[in-house]
Amino acid sequence: MSNPFAWLAEPLDSSQPAKKFFNLNKLGDARYGRLPFSIRVLLEAAVRNCDEFLVKKEDVENILNWSVMQSKNVEVPFNPARVILQDLTGVPAVVDFAAMRDAVKKLGGDPEKINPICPADLVIDHSIQVDFNRRSDSLQKNQELEFERNKERFEFLKWGSKAFHNMKIIPPGSGIVHQVNLEYLARVVFDQNGYYYPDSLVGTDSHTTMIDGLGVLGWGVGGIEAEAVMLGQPISMVLPNVFGYKLMGNPHPLVTSTDIVLTVTKHLRQVGVVGKFVEFFGPGVAQLSIADRATIANMCPEYGATAAFFPVDEVSIRYLIQTGRDEEKIKHIKNYLVAVGMFRDFNNSAQDPDFTQVVELDLHTVVPCCSGPKRPQDKVAVSEMKKDFETCLGAKQGFKGFNVAPDRHGDRVKFVHNGSDFELTHGSVVIAAITSCTNTSNPSVMLGAGLLAKKAVDAGLTVKPYIKTSLSPGSGVVTYYLRESGVMPYLAQLGFDVVGYGCMTCIGNSGPLPEPVAEAITQGDLIAVGVLSGNRNFEGRIHPNTRANYLASPPLVIAYAIAGTIRIDFEIEPLGVNAEGKEIFLKDLWPTRDEIQAVEHQYVIPGMFKEVYQKIETVNESWNALDAPSDTLYTWNPKSTYIKSPPFFENLTLELEPPKSIVDAYVLLNLGDSVTTDHISPAGNIARNSPAARYLTSRSLTPREFNSYGSRRGNDAVMVRGTFANIRLSNKFINKQAPQTIHFPSGETLDVFDAAERYKQAGHPLIVLTGKEYGSGSSRDWAAKGPFLLGIKAILAESYERIHRSNLVGMGVIPLQYLPGEDAESLGLTGRERYTIVIPEELAPRMKVQIKLDTGKTFQAIMRFDTDVELTYFRSGGILNYMIRKMAS
Repeated sequence: MSNPFAWLAEPLDSSQPAKKFFNLNKLGDARYGRLPFSIRVLLEAAVRNCDEFLVKKEDVENILNWSVMQSKNVEVPFNPARVILQDLTGVPAVVDFAAMRDAVKKLGGDPEKINPICPADLVIDHSIQVDFNRRSDSLQKNQELEFERNKERFEFLKWGSKAFHNMKIIPPGSGIVHQVNLEYLARVVFDQNGYYYPDSLVGTDSHTTMIDGLGVLGWGVGGIEAEAVMLGQPISMVLPNVFGYKLMGNPHPLVTSTDIVLTVTKHLRQVGVVGKFVEFFGPGVAQLSIADRATIANMCPEYGATAAFFPVDEVSIRYLIQTGRDEEKIKHIKNYLVAVGMFRDFNNSAQDPDFTQVVELDLHTVVPCCSGPKRPQDKVAVSEMKKDFETCLGAKQGFKGFNVAPDRHGDRVKFVHNGSDFELTHGSVVIAAITSCTNTSNPSVMLGAGLLAKKAVDAGLTVKPYIKTSLSPGSGVVTYYLRESGVMPYLAQLGFDVVGYGCMTCIGNSGPLPEPVAEAITQGDLIAVGVLSGNRNFEGRIHPNTRANYLASPPLVIAYAIAGTIRIDFEIEPLGVNAEGKEIFLKDLWPTRDEIQAVEHQYVIPGMFKEVYQKIETVNESWNALDAPSDTLYTWNPKSTYIKSPPFFENLTLELEPPKSIVDAYVLLNLGDSVTTDHISPAGNIARNSPAARYLTSRSLTPREFNSYGSRRGNDAVMVRGTFANIRLSNKFINKQAPQTIHFPSGETLDVFDAAERYKQAGHPLIVLTGKEYGSGSSRDWAAKGPFLLGIKAILAESYERIHRSNLVGMGVIPLQYLPGEDAESLGLTGRERYTIVIPEELAPRMKVQIKLDTGKTFQAIMRFDTDVELTYFRSGGILNYMIRKMAS
């Protein structure tokens, strides 16, 4: 179909008439110049893709009229320029694609139609674990183990790279997806099929927003939704509010970008930006490097927004030069963005667009801080850390409490490690990890950590040998500049050797603690601590033995590792005492911003980026040696415990069945607030006494071969057994934290999977009752697929995390929400009732439905299908069923 806006297309450069762009200024509409820059990206995509079918002129008008329509709950389509995946979410996506090809063929269609239309990049970064540390060969050993454990998965992904067009796979050992995206994959402006247009993306990882720091609009979506985008479907989204976040002033010389992002995270959580865009502006933005902006954008999911956008400016262009991008491309990037009205000068207030609301932060007010002990939004000033932890010790069980009796606060447990005597107490640091793209992408904090390490070693300080220290950079460039600047030997001397290139500790791949340490923690029931430069610290995520986990800047990670405890006030207590008996304070070691910048300017240079990235797809010899087929249809191996054809499409027909009411459902789980995707579908180790372990044992695997849940996301038999298998799950039906529930017909307490299986065999549908922010945390499609396979038909919650609600919709699980002011307590729900949810024939977005209990009580809830497109997916039994029928017909 012809594009009604084709007349806007014109050459960007008269010397290249074949290369055009859609000049939105030719609309001659004053509203365009008042739009937030992030909304301009949505508008350009709608104009360029307008076909009066998937994207209509009415959609373009609605986006252009954003200032009015943003409050109307209007649905608009968005065609991202590309999709990015990591391997934990990418493997199930490729498994789904392979299974969809089988299903299309079975229904009489052409399986080749199941192929990415939208470019997709998959970075393998979530598989490596910290099995070895504090050794010169830690990196090599961890990478060898990574391939040993994941050979099947990697062979499958290599098949995918051959069988599917338009899909690039970055091999393991290259870096972290968001850092590789920032330093290498980001186009900023696409030059494709004769047109220039803004780079934009969606990703199967919630921290995809990191790329917003470079002026590339992107956010995380469910793996299921991403698959539809890869197949050419636009995302259907409600036109968002855009909060303007005005930055002013200069940061204090001792403050890091980590301190800024933790401050922003707490502030925006308090403001309330869930489901909204945040766009940064003001003169303070010009003081921030792209790495600083990317750090702030990375933690967007932690403050709840959809996107955290920094429009492109001169600092962005300098970053492209610094990271070795092609000079001619950089010239076209700037020329295009200037021509289309998307290039920003943060010091020019006349360019400031309209916003839904403006909030402000003076960067000079930011102080050094951490976040924890259980949530990233719980910021604590470093000066208050000791006092705050000791308050948390005695506070009642919760996000800021461990319920430890006052007479036990001083408990100590002695243990022997490598022949030497040590002791642990509450607050002892046992994991200290410089990890995660949030910070390892930022040379200022990484070099700051290196300079602090040098000063600490020179002062005679050490880190206790039982503390599990690690450094997992987000790309090879980091190692390059740490080595060239001369700080790497000092980091290694304190135990911070490079252990791998990947997410590692940040996603729970922290590996085992030394056995005497784990035993001492268990024996004393101690609140041991992990300190990491990551973006998430939810309970049970980092390591089963660290019940308190704090997010901190890389230099602070080293400081707390040296101190050995979180119970220290750095302002009045020394970090340690050197061999001469001299007390050494943190202020004696902390590098200034000027010191760091001098080293950065000298050692972080374009040649490093070019050298690392020009060979990124071929440098891993183990990957190159993998043998993989290239057939159109994948040959499933029935013996595989990693890759298995999922049962989602087994009974699929071309004909649609109308949705049915859910009759007499039992409540499988009765949960509280802030149930995360880590609670629903853990990514970490598989407990030896779990249903998943029993399944793997029945397939002749030993515990050493179990690997992690994250690595087995290509096998539904493991993942359904891992659903709600987090050892820290708090189910109101039982009075302890455990992955268990009550099977009401028998009254037995069972593992969640075993109870669900009994209900399923008896033909009983299931629902879950829960509180606020259900599904917060990582974007995780198995947190929706797992409940679907358990037989859960609906979730009844007070509120949902955005991506998780979308994933539930994608699987055909109904997200129900209590009416405002109501919850399980106010309605007198115990979860022991049986529930009938009446689904009418005529459905509408966000409609109210009747819920009837076997007690005779009736109440209403909102059915959270927010758009007509989501209702279409629901009628089809989910988004993938919809796509298969579309491709097969």
